[in-house]
Amino acid sequence: MKLTRTLLLGASVAMCMATAATAQNLRGAGGASPSHPSTYMYERFAEYLAEESGGSMSLTLIGPEVVSLTQVPDALESELINVGNLLPLFFPANFQRTNVAGDMALIGRNSHAMALAMTEFVVNCDPCQEEFRNKGMVFLGAGASDVYVLITTSPVRTADDLQGLRLRSGGAPFARWAENFGATPVSIPVGEQFEGMNQGTIDGSMSSIVDMLSFRLVDVARYVTEVPLGTYHVTSNFTFNQSTWAGLSADERATVARAANRANPTLTDRWGFQLPEAARNAVAAAGIEVITPDNSLLEASNSFSATDAAARISADPLAGDFAAMVAKWTAIVEELGDDPAALAERAMQEIWANVDMTTYGL
Repeated sequence: MKLTRTLLLGASVAMCMATAATAQNLRGAGGASPSHPSTYMYERFAEYLAEESGGSMSLTLIGPEVVSLTQVPDALESELINVGNLLPLFFPANFQRTNVAGDMALIGRNSHAMALAMTEFVVNCDPCQEEFRNKGMVFLGAGASDVYVLITTSPVRTADDLQGLRLRSGGAPFARWAENFGATPVSIPVGEQFEGMNQGTIDGSMSSIVDMLSFRLVDVARYVTEVPLGTYHVTSNFTFNQSTWAGLSADERATVARAANRANPTLTDRWGFQLPEAARNAVAAAGIEVITPDNSLLEASNSFSATDAAARISADPLAGDFAAMVAKWTAIVEELGDDPAALAERAMQEIWANVDMTTYGL
């Protein structure tokens, strides 16, 4: 896919306004609006890059009007940006092995654990690294959403209440979950779920509670059912253009990796904790009922998630590798808590301290 003529014009303007990228001045794109968690993360990354480099390295942020999430690969390839927020699930043909972790979404119960598991998984996954190299990209860590719930226009208290419901699904794992309980998964873009619920073409969504604010579901939903449905965690928060990366010294790469490692948990903190809290406050203010489902539904849901994960592991050893990482990081997060700084420090010890920056990503 090529950038449109309009975007190329915008890119030219942006490039004229900035000096050519060097180790001292990098161009980066979070790919989303100022209110999106990725923008928050990239602002932290700019701060940490300056701190880690002693002021010798900086980041110029390029907005979504020039580089949106779907345009990040093209912008990296053209070197309009040097680093961008890539979502591999948007490009399944190019990241088939990396996206194995996405097919394990239903096991997501702890946002930080899923994000850190994804980071360690990709760093040590040879076929995943090969996918990034084939696209001229370098992976520097992941983040994760909060645990998805059911947001509906009719109450869901038991498994029987799911029968026949049309639920917006964000991917294959969620579709499998819905079908298991007699619901019909509907594949529509996340931005269309408001109209779908408003017009009655869907009965709800398997989504982040943050969608109540991000997509104004607070105006059309009537119920939230607290049945844990997993996480969105297949992200590549700081995806470097390989040529830019190769042009950095090993010390400069280490500096960038330290800054990215500090920023990665801030995405999860924002997406998995700060914004959900605000969304839940909005849900309460709107009078939307929050339902704790009966134990039989919770047990059946958890049982299906475990069975589904076992099937994925049986079919693909990489799924087993990812599950092992999730178990490891779940224990670490239970030990350390949800503090992003503490988790970043442990990730440096467990993951990045073992990476050879003279060869990584090349």
